[in-house]
Amino acid sequence: MALQIHQLCRPVPSPSSSSSSSIGSLPSCFTKQSVVGGDIHRFSTMMMVNKKNGNRKGLSSSVKVRSSLETAGPTVVVGQVTEVCKDTFWPLVNAAGDKTVVLDMYTQWCGPCKVIAPKFQELSEKYLDVVFLKLDCNQDNKVLAKELGLKVVPTFKILKDSKIVKEVTGAKFNNLVDAIDEVRCS
Repeated sequence: MALQIHQLCRPVPSPSSSSSSSIGSLPSCFTKQSVVGGDIHRFSTMMMVNKKNGNRKGLSSSVKVRSSLETAGPTVVVGQVTEVCKDTFWPLVNAAGDKTVVLDMYTQWCGPCKVIAPKFQELSEKYLDVVFLKLDCNQDNKVLAKELGLKVVPTFKILKDSKIVKEVTGAKFNNLVDAIDEVRCS
């Protein structure tokens, strides 16, 4: 039985808006919005859809965070890994503020990168206070990879306050978990 994951994200009227025409009839669990520290937080419901019979099942809630400074810019979904490129990496890191950011630097052809990718996704679902990013170190992102000091793949860079504070090279899952815990607690 194959399952697909769909995210339901509906537009949310501003708190000052008296009109609730677009989502007035939706249950409150589908979409909520709040403003915290200048950031807009959108809560949406994830649904699993069975490809075979089309049945839907609620999966989990996720939080879509968009910086108020970059309302048209990139977004991060908490509980998921966000793919970045040379143009979106620094804006997302800066928007994370004082949150811990973990960057998985990988390539498409790297075997160990493919092995650790599902475990990295599991970490993003476990640590909801951490931003998880992935950077494909291909030709397009070569300048950023060099700027970040990439020597081998996979390499995990852990950032705090937009600065690299830890690095884990290789597909060493336990070392990665230890490094994330250390930075989160500091």
